[in-house]
Amino acid sequence: MTAWIWAPTRLLWWIAVLFIIGSACFALGSMPLYTENVSPRTTGFIFFVGSIFFTSASLCQYLQTVNPYGEHRRRVFVWDTNSPDWVAAVVQFAGTLLFNVTTFHALQTSLDAQEADRLVWAPDALGSVCFLISSYVAFMTMRHRVIPGGRDTDWWMATLNLVGSVAFGISAIASLVLPTTDEAVNIRTVNVQTFIGAVCFLVAAYMLIPQMAKERV
Repeated sequence: MTAWIWAPTRLLWWIAVLFIIGSACFALGSMPLYTENVSPRTTGFIFFVGSIFFTSASLCQYLQTVNPYGEHRRRVFVWDTNSPDWVAAVVQFAGTLLFNVTTFHALQTSLDAQEADRLVWAPDALGSVCFLISSYVAFMTMRHRVIPGGRDTDWWMATLNLVGSVAFGISAIASLVLPTTDEAVNIRTVNVQTFIGAVCFLVAAYMLIPQMAKERV
């Protein structure tokens, strides 16, 4: 079985690739060796680019959710709060939009503590909450569909996404800028947890590729 396949005509393939690229950007931007050797604005730009890929992937995932059958995508605006998959996709998409906002404002390196908390920390915290809710809903849904653990790819992807969302949440808490110091609560925790979360998302996204390869066998 081939671990990697080229299938740009499939929406699921784009979901995997876009999430992989976005996660790689967040992992790179939070690596100490990288952040210590580039300017804060460059690091911020990497995060902003990563957030755009996250949003693109999340939009594709929403479209995949509301159009589960066939390759012809017809439905776009769907309201289905009774579907856990729909709820997870919509909340996740909202979270990526908030990450767009926070990473864009973070490009302004001259913000004071109050501005940083309002323009950067607040949408980051809300985005992290959205990711946590989305991944928790997806995890609980998956828990009732498959046997936990083992070799079940869906279970591991849901678990990795949940762990990644928890890590992003911890990072958001630690990134609050204190007015007394004009610095984050704990910048080391911010970078470490962001890196852990990004790696979890990257691995979970990559696992979609061999799963697609199995479907083609």
